[in-house]
Amino acid sequence: MSFLQIFFLNLAILLSMMSILWIISVYLKNVSIVDLFWGLGFVLSASVYFILTEETGVRKMLVLALVALWGFRLSFYLAWRNWGKGEDFRYRNFRISYGEKRYWWISFFQTFLLQGVLMWLISAPLLGAQLDASDSQFNWLDLAGLLIWTVGFVFEAGGDYQLAKFRANPSNKGKVLDTGFWHYTRHPNYFGDAAVWWGFALISISAGSYLPVIGSLLMTALIIKVSGVALLETSLKKDKPEYAEYIRKTAAFLPWFPKKDKI
Repeated sequence: MSFLQIFFLNLAILLSMMSILWIISVYLKNVSIVDLFWGLGFVLSASVYFILTEETGVRKMLVLALVALWGFRLSFYLAWRNWGKGEDFRYRNFRISYGEKRYWWISFFQTFLLQGVLMWLISAPLLGAQLDASDSQFNWLDLAGLLIWTVGFVFEAGGDYQLAKFRANPSNKGKVLDTGFWHYTRHPNYFGDAAVWWGFALISISAGSYLPVIGSLLMTALIIKVSGVALLETSLKKDKPEYAEYIRKTAAFLPWFPKKDKI
């Protein structure tokens, strides 16, 4: 099968999965369940690509393993973090804005189908990396991709762990976390997520597939401009007065040493 045949077949699979999730969300009256399947959707995509591409080698097995590790960790973390907390404030606000009688069907297009299409587009490097040319051998670009993926995974998982531990302490309510990974970037988890996908991009390039890197570009743009950094910083500036000073000292995205106070 060609790249496009496999790619569009996966779109059909993802949209079917998201449609089933939407039906469940209508029954539960909780759109937040969609977030739990963000990571798992990529595991599903990588598995589809693994099965439908013909060759099996080190690169294919590596990509599947890396996606599984990243995707399962993310989904299990979100499930643990959100357990018992009800619908996320973003979806509650949409529900109030559109009204209960309309939101049940609007959410299908606005959230479930949209996330399914985004997941599909972003997954392109996972197919590019597995659609090996016969003469494409595991090389230094694969190792570079693995290294960047590892750095990203450590930042993402480590940042999530440190934030969860910080929030678990009642004395930290209203305070700003500025230690550990959070000492070097205001968003270590988002930086880590982006780095993970640039790791996949390098592996795709190593396999001879360049265009699928657009998926990593899209993921980075979403993280920085749409659903990640921009959205979170808007709310933090309002809720935490100390955050302005944290912004002044700490790198926004790419990790770096914090600015020192002038004497």
